[in-house]
Amino acid sequence: MDLVNVAHKIRQLRLKQQLTIDQLAARSALSKGYISRVENFRTGVSLRALNQIAAALGVEVIELFRNENASPEYVFGHVNEGEFIDRNQSEAFGIRYHALAFEKTDRTMNPFFIEYRPSDRRRELLQHESQEFFVLLEGEVDFLIGVPENARRLKKGDTVYLDAQLPHGAVLAPGCEYASALVIYH
Repeated sequence: MDLVNVAHKIRQLRLKQQLTIDQLAARSALSKGYISRVENFRTGVSLRALNQIAAALGVEVIELFRNENASPEYVFGHVNEGEFIDRNQSEAFGIRYHALAFEKTDRTMNPFFIEYRPSDRRRELLQHESQEFFVLLEGEVDFLIGVPENARRLKKGDTVYLDAQLPHGAVLAPGCEYASALVIYH
């Protein structure tokens, strides 16, 4: 099952019907968090859940797998044209994810442009099933791996490559008002 294509199709159908994640969750009897994780390809999805989502969207479950537009061999883009993705309520923590190359539906890497702004809230360290390559483009962040005490200050041009399942996170360095990074998940 191509979770990226299924996730994209669910989001596409939901937005076409002008439904919020809350509304789709209520219609499908699934939680808002679960719908968000499915749409952001952060979790596997059962056939039962796919049936509930399809019914809530008023389509047959096969529609979620249908790919009318075969993935192109290449796509051009720009960091300012990424599709906004809310990952783990990131905006509440001053973080904005922009999915790059989202039109390449058969991709094996998931590139994101990420912006960091000041926030009073601090997010817990995250883990995921992908390896990650992080390059800081602008500003300064404290990159945490494993435990918050294990932080390293990154400056423009610094990189980190992480294996899957390592708890990690990045926060603006004290005194920094803005930072941006390119992150590639694989």
